[in-house]
Amino acid sequence: MYEQVVQIYAEGLETGTATFETKIPNWEAWDASHHNFGRIAILENEKMLGWATLSAVSKRAVYAGVAEVSIYVAQDSRGKGVGKKLLTALILESEKNNIWTLQAGIFKENIASINLHLKCGFRKIGFREKVASRNGIWYDNVIMERRSKLIGI
Repeated sequence: MYEQVVQIYAEGLETGTATFETKIPNWEAWDASHHNFGRIAILENEKMLGWATLSAVSKRAVYAGVAEVSIYVAQDSRGKGVGKKLLTALILESEKNNIWTLQAGIFKENIASINLHLKCGFRKIGFREKVASRNGIWYDNVIMERRSKLIGI
């Protein structure tokens, strides 16, 4: 299954606006960097159309209910509602696991991802100017968050 995750992640890397990473991690590194819950994939005839997962934003206990969202959709499945299904399911799964805030840092050029997050109840809370570089080019990130209406109220 990880082979399909890697394939879709590689397609995201190729866009240049999905992640600052430039290399695909091995399974051990990927597994260690994500929560063991909230790992969601959509399959059609055993082919993965997209995946989503959650990562801790901090090791500090006070931030245990805050997670970073990652969503990747296969190139030939983009624009077909896969991202919305993934993010909607990820929100539900996060709340089942006591996550009260979801956050996302999105390249300002990635309009489709920004719009997807807005449709799923995220709000823009700011941006980080030239927060990191990818292949020698500095990029801004739009910071978005979604606060649960069920957890931590």
